[in-house]
Amino acid sequence: MDAIIQIYNDTKGKFRFKLINITGDTIAVSQSYATKEKAMKEIESVKKNASLTVVEDNTV
Repeated sequence: MDAIIQIYNDTKGKFRFKLINITGDTIAVSQSYATKEKAMKEIESVKKNASLTVVEDNTV
C-alpha cells in the first residue's frame, strides 16, 4: 500500500501523526505526544509492526 505518514502539531502544540492513503484521505490519526522524538519513535513502531496487524471485525 502506498501511503504517507505525516507528522504535525495539533491545536495544543503537541505532536501527532496521521496516515494518508494515495487518494489523500486520512485513514488513521495518532494520539498526541509531548515531544517530536516520541512521535517519531511511534511512527517507526507503526512502520515496523503494521504488517503484523490482524484486523478484528466486531461489527454487528
